[in-house]
Amino acid sequence: MLIALFGPTGTGKTGVAVEIARQLRARGEHPVAVNCDAIQVYRGLEVLSGAATAEQRAELEHRLLGFVPVDRQFSAGRYAELAQAEIDAALDQGRRPILVGGTGLYLRAALTEIDLRSPVPERIRIEVESELERRGSAAMHKELPERLRGSIHRNDSQRVARATELLRDGQEPAPDHVGGGELWTSHLRRPAVLAGITDSDENLTARIRERVDLMAQAGAAEEAAAALAAGASRTARAALGFHEFIDGDLDKVISLHRRYGRRQMTWMRRMDGVEVFERGGRDDRELAAEVIGLADSRTTGPRRIRATG
Repeated sequence: MLIALFGPTGTGKTGVAVEIARQLRARGEHPVAVNCDAIQVYRGLEVLSGAATAEQRAELEHRLLGFVPVDRQFSAGRYAELAQAEIDAALDQGRRPILVGGTGLYLRAALTEIDLRSPVPERIRIEVESELERRGSAAMHKELPERLRGSIHRNDSQRVARATELLRDGQEPAPDHVGGGELWTSHLRRPAVLAGITDSDENLTARIRERVDLMAQAGAAEEAAAALAAGASRTARAALGFHEFIDGDLDKVISLHRRYGRRQMTWMRRMDGVEVFERGGRDDRELAAEVIGLADSRTTGPRRIRATG
């Protein structure tokens, strides 16, 4: 059975994944991690994205981590193809995949057969990218059909651009969960246990502040500047704090991480079958043991994730 770890930024998902791998290896397994973070796919954004360190990767092999050139656009649809192939290959080799990441859409794309649209032609992508830079997302949001404006925030430049691209390519953007879309489906491709790791707002805020300080010390500003000079794509520039690190506005970076953490909590509440694990001061070893215990119980129980709560 697959193990999928999700949760807001700052909860230490990668550390828990590494500890899960240690405990699984102790009983004879050979697990492999599959990245489910939209920014960690980019090569050269390791600090900004909080990707697994070299030491963590030495302990647990990570797939789909740092393999996309920073100047390339990358879509959830392309990710779904690659992630599902990696999962199937690992299982065929007798290895247990551990999915790790904070991008809810990518996690669902890896686990389910959700309805994702094809990439648009390069000509349209460049056209929309240029227009977004010139006019801003709020102005372009006003031109979206009314049926889409309600589910896309005017300041969400990535979703505004994606919807605009699809419409200009003659594709209808996939409906969200309110519109009958399959984004929150509980029908999984492979049996899996979905563990959501969370913590109190006070603890998360403290961890985020510490994380941002460490990112700044590790060269996040220099990393972002180098990516910008290399022609970073719109999807790469969506990294939290990309421009703010360059500007030296660490308070804004912290605010962005906190806001994103709240969005991740919303994703977690909507995912069918999530089992929530409160960190509450517990270390990675304790959390890992509980997640493995849940997976073991599910292996001998029902084959489909049940809704909780």
